[in-house]
Amino acid sequence: MHPYLIVAINFLLSLSLLIVLHELGHFIPARLFKTRVEKFFLFFDIKYSLFKKKIGETEYGIGWLPLGGYVKISGMIDESMDKEQMAQEPKPWEFRSKPAWQRLIIMLGGVFVNVVVGFFIYIMLVYVNGTTIATGSDYKYGFGMPQVMEEVGFEQGDQILLVDGDTLSIADNLVNRLVFRNVEKVTVIRNGAVVDVDIPEDMGNRIFNAGVMGSLEPRFPFKIGEVQEGTIADSIGLKAGMFITEIAGHKISYNSDYTYAMNHIVNDSTPFEIKYQNESGMQQSKMIDFKNTKRRVLGLIKEPTTDYVSVTPVTYSFSESVSKGLSHGYWTMHDYIGQFKYIFTKKGASQLGGFGTIAKLYPDTWDWTKFWERTAWISFVLAIMNILPIPALDGGHVAFLLYEIVTGRKPGEKFLERAQLIGIFILLALMLYANGNDLYKAIMENFF
Repeated sequence: MHPYLIVAINFLLSLSLLIVLHELGHFIPARLFKTRVEKFFLFFDIKYSLFKKKIGETEYGIGWLPLGGYVKISGMIDESMDKEQMAQEPKPWEFRSKPAWQRLIIMLGGVFVNVVVGFFIYIMLVYVNGTTIATGSDYKYGFGMPQVMEEVGFEQGDQILLVDGDTLSIADNLVNRLVFRNVEKVTVIRNGAVVDVDIPEDMGNRIFNAGVMGSLEPRFPFKIGEVQEGTIADSIGLKAGMFITEIAGHKISYNSDYTYAMNHIVNDSTPFEIKYQNESGMQQSKMIDFKNTKRRVLGLIKEPTTDYVSVTPVTYSFSESVSKGLSHGYWTMHDYIGQFKYIFTKKGASQLGGFGTIAKLYPDTWDWTKFWERTAWISFVLAIMNILPIPALDGGHVAFLLYEIVTGRKPGEKFLERAQLIGIFILLALMLYANGNDLYKAIMENFF
């Protein structure tokens, strides 16, 4: 099966599952409070549907537009904008006839289910698969550091020991910790000595603006493991088994030195020299120019020459898995919410992605562990995005209901209708922008 097809199936399967569960979160409390649900749809059925069947008072179906799903609750101003129904006298089974606290529970149900599903998946993943631990001292050669981290006191080869006095169980997650949490001090092992690095308050912004989000790169002495056909590396005669010794005057001893040179030393508009040892051990050099290439890559795969990390598997009892899974889920949501401070910047807005960006998170081979990890993460994302106080989202309805509960005054139906239209417009604009970003990136990567 083609890798793209596997990604698409993974994405649609995960999305479908989460949409159905989210809508059940609205459906179940609505029925418990004797509120009529007219439709329950996976995907949107604009003009027509792929499948539909009426059972009792509710029509169940699958739409053709896979941008979400919905339940249509009688007497509720939602995306259906059913003004004819709203113009009639309220009926006892309608949403608008129910007490505000019941309506609030109905509206929070979808978000609640998404949060519970995310935590449940993480708990089960920990219970079934356990976790792995690789602290800083487990990385024999330490880590390669991007330039922005060198500027605050880190050095190449530092082994991450402590973050604000706590051990980091997965040491290469340090960047994520610096970006999304308030870190004051990182303790490292450097040449056998313990060294403290003070972290400035704006470290997260520095890393984000430098574009080096992601995991730290573990260091290892490397040789060329593979050269991709038709690339610059292939054209200058590099072959598997050779050793690169220098790029643009920057000495290459470890894989991270190569990464550092390509990211910080090489200039797109200036030819540079690469030195290497051929199969017989002789030193050779070639000049390279990136001016007419799409990306700043040579086209080779770095291969470790020795074991460089010791990973310890850890198993948990079910009760331990609950605690571990809840903790992992909490910090996953915490860090996702932390991204919002970067989204509202010029750089952050340009990186906002749509369905294509989300789909790329899924593996292109069948891997159920990764599938469930991505599903749990997206379940939290759906919960957080849906609770935003934007009309047309659950959070918009919740905001108006809280206003009603606090003030005792219900917003007028005309106001709610206008707010719903504004919310739909905002959501469509955001969706077009995010997916437009995906399209623009794909075009630039493949044609320029």
